[in-house]
Amino acid sequence: MLSIKRSSPALGVEVEGIDLASQLTPDQFEAIRTALLENQVLFFRDQVLTPDEQKAFGLKFGKLHIHPAPLGVLQRHPEVIVIKADETSSRIAGETWHSDVSCDAEPPMASILYLAEVPPIGGDTLFASMYAAHDALSDSMRRFLSGLTAIHDGSRNYEGRRPVSGPDHEFPRAEHPVIRTHPETGRNSLFVNRMFTTRIVQLSEHESGTILEMLFRHVENPAFQCRFAWKPGSVAFWDNRCTQHLALWDYFPHRRLGYRVTICGDQPFYRP
Repeated sequence: MLSIKRSSPALGVEVEGIDLASQLTPDQFEAIRTALLENQVLFFRDQVLTPDEQKAFGLKFGKLHIHPAPLGVLQRHPEVIVIKADETSSRIAGETWHSDVSCDAEPPMASILYLAEVPPIGGDTLFASMYAAHDALSDSMRRFLSGLTAIHDGSRNYEGRRPVSGPDHEFPRAEHPVIRTHPETGRNSLFVNRMFTTRIVQLSEHESGTILEMLFRHVENPAFQCRFAWKPGSVAFWDNRCTQHLALWDYFPHRRLGYRVTICGDQPFYRP
């Protein structure tokens, strides 16, 4: 029997009573899927997952995504991104508010991060509801943004990395609606982020920069957020279509190690 405990008013629940490495029953799968759609990010404790088990869980929700420029992947498991920081690190992935790989033409539907090692203190991840960010805008601002599109450019974040498609290939770049309609819930959310979004197409450079900076700051409102304190064996499963997240690097020089699988999504659209 699944037990759900809310993490914040805006989004997020801790889910108890499930072993993600097990063969889920249809009722368990549907309960997790429904909880994700309703709460945007799910947290699980005390999990033990092999790479194959983590991939198998992700595959229940869709095809697994191959990252265009990962900092590291697990040997023989190209779908599993290694999330690692220690005393040798000069930066970490995810230090800026973002939606995973929003520069893809079809950005990922969701991500599943499993941490095997955590620092003695620190290393939390913040999540923000883009439903809440959208709904908190004035009616006039929502109407203004509803017809606009924005450029999401992978080179803004991935510069210095090697694309998996080869050294002669460019990082992904895509144009998406500023307000996105969720394909399953039908709710609208804000879909621009500081890590990847570079320009609103229909505005001048000055206008675009001003509006984007306002929206980036708007997303950072704590009222839209929840904060997850990791423990070894914790899992976070977030809906990439309606959330953003930020990884705190406040634990240097301690070690943090985890593994992420990402589920393929579809092309964003806007429906008034």
